Amino acid sequence: MSFLNGATVGFDTKNNKAVFVDQTLLPNEYREVSTDSFTQMYDAIKTLKVRGAPAIGVFAAISLAVLMNNSTAEMYDVLINELSEFSRELCACRPTAVNLKWATEKMLAAAQNSNAQNFKRNLTECALQIMEDDITVCRKIGEYGAEILKDSRSFLTHCNAGRLAAVKYGTALAPVYVMHEQGKDIHVFCDETRPLLQGARLTSYELTSAGIDTTVICDNTASYVMKKGLVDAVLVGCDRVALNGDAANKIGTSGVAISAKHYGIPFYVCMPFSTFDPNIPNGDLITVERRDGNEISEMWYKKPMIPTAAKTLNPAFDVTDNSLITAYITEKGVFKPKELKNICR
Repeated sequence: MSFLNGATVGFDTKNNKAVFVDQTLLPNEYREVSTDSFTQMYDAIKTLKVRGAPAIGVFAAISLAVLMNNSTAEMYDVLINELSEFSRELCACRPTAVNLKWATEKMLAAAQNSNAQNFKRNLTECALQIMEDDITVCRKIGEYGAEILKDSRSFLTHCNAGRLAAVKYGTALAPVYVMHEQGKDIHVFCDETRPLLQGARLTSYELTSAGIDTTVICDNTASYVMKKGLVDAVLVGCDRVALNGDAANKIGTSGVAISAKHYGIPFYVCMPFSTFDPNIPNGDLITVERRDGNEISEMWYKKPMIPTAAKTLNPAFDVTDNSLITAYITEKGVFKPKELKNICR
């Protein structure tokens, strides 16, 4: 029986466990994992068993609540020090996704407004609120997106920014789900998203499971379908947005944006405002995670696909310049990239 009931992460408060879908097994196996182990929580985020900026943030908050509920410390100073150390280590395992830092800071703020007696209760309530807020925020992104895209029927997306990347609706796919609920006949092209194949494995899995017409394409086919007039708009998520509106997202996103600009196709970035980082002036200053080259050469093959003498370069993200972004679809409305800083203020 599913504990998550269609969600990606959850909080089993009865047994004090963090629960998640192991996304490395999809689409061939669906497995829910329950844990109260810090090692397993860290590994889940680091190895992309839990992935997607909103989901990482929510899972981190739940993990911190679970860990502190199991703490044997009784003094407030000891409790806050334990929480701070767990938060620091979790943030270090995926440095680009700002939601991870945002969620841990929310938990630390809740702890600082606590005492030894209500410390654990306050953290549990804060984690549950962060989870519920994610569902509400993503639904609003979907509603704003469905309105601005009401005359569009065919979309292209890169990576996975749907239900599997959040708690339920997701970000980039939230407008798609809302339009589907409205009974509109829509179609989505999914870039496979090398090297981890989030589009092929995850986006196509969740969209087809929802009954949405879906076509998987190789990453280098995106320009082809745009040129052929098969795409009305591009919808992507993001992991961090700088003050000037530059967006860091899964590697390959900037290339999709360049093609969309060339063919005159609107390119929308869907994000909760928790992904906006006003402390980063521009995208050049965003830390881009580098991952193991084995993801390119060996992960999906029985034998290595490149010679041992060849080097690999495997950045997890790239940064899309604000000039390539038509607008941001957020829970507060739809904004041009350079309007974000004013909304933040």
